[in-house]
Amino acid sequence: MSSELQARIVDAEERLRQAMLTSDIRVLDELESPELLFTSHFGQLVSKGDDLALHRAGLLRLKELEPSQQHIQLHKEFAVVSVQMHLVGVYEGAPIDQNIRYTRVWSIAPDGSIQLVAGHMSEVLKV
Repeated sequence: MSSELQARIVDAEERLRQAMLTSDIRVLDELESPELLFTSHFGQLVSKGDDLALHRAGLLRLKELEPSQQHIQLHKEFAVVSVQMHLVGVYEGAPIDQNIRYTRVWSIAPDGSIQLVAGHMSEVLKV
């Protein structure tokens, strides 16, 4: 089960990354749980509706979203992923060129699909 779940989580993470890059609302809607609770690096709570609206409005346009340092912790019915991403793009008209650490919780939904139920992002500062 763990190797199968690991493969499903890796696939979900890549699908999410691609959907974020292209603002693919259909895939984001599929991957994000209706109960999504996400905390931005500004400390703001973001719902699934908020995230989909952000992409629909074109307020976030990513050119690059390159992962590194991915760690996956598997549990019986969920997984926790920590991954660093280098983001390049535009957010609300302002340029982005940041390293962000995401922590995401993926859960197995009642229909057997994998959905993102919670997450947090923090800027990785150079010291």
